Amino acid sequence: MKLKAVLLDEKAIDRTLIRVSHEIIERNKGVEDLVLLGIKTRGYPLAKRIANYIKGIEGKEVPVGSVDITLYRDDLDISKENLEIRNIDLGLEIKDKKIVIIDDVLYTGRTVRAAIDAIIDVNRPTVIQLAVLIDRGHKELPIRADYVGKNIPTSKSEAIEVYLKETDGEDCVKIYDSNDTE
Repeated sequence: MKLKAVLLDEKAIDRTLIRVSHEIIERNKGVEDLVLLGIKTRGYPLAKRIANYIKGIEGKEVPVGSVDITLYRDDLDISKENLEIRNIDLGLEIKDKKIVIIDDVLYTGRTVRAAIDAIIDVNRPTVIQLAVLIDRGHKELPIRADYVGKNIPTSKSEAIEVYLKETDGEDCVKIYDSNDTE
């Protein structure tokens, strides 16, 4: 894949997450009964960062958990009998809570659908909202984000990659042309 551009650097990611944090607080009229659930792998560190920004703004801790969607994916040919159910205990109480699912890139919507299924299997929250760093279009399901860091329309031949310090050693968002095989 050939690098086309760096879309967000470290400072741009920080500014974006701070804005999204303010939007989450505003829409939920504070942070009471709010829980952030990051989709593994990059959604979880983003959720922790947003919780940290919310604490700085509101002075209150927001519980953060992660959701493993492996069992709920519809694009993997795997035997469910051999998988360990790893997300039944999200580490937090979600019944009657306002859940904000956090992910890095919204593309087809299938990852988010899987996360919703996993959450509902654990318990029933009051509401489920979605926050993403990047919305690149091309939905295959009727799913939209409530909070979007950046809308970046792409072609299907392009790929968006999010790199985070926690998982990749650097903070940036890059776009690649996947048709170019250099």
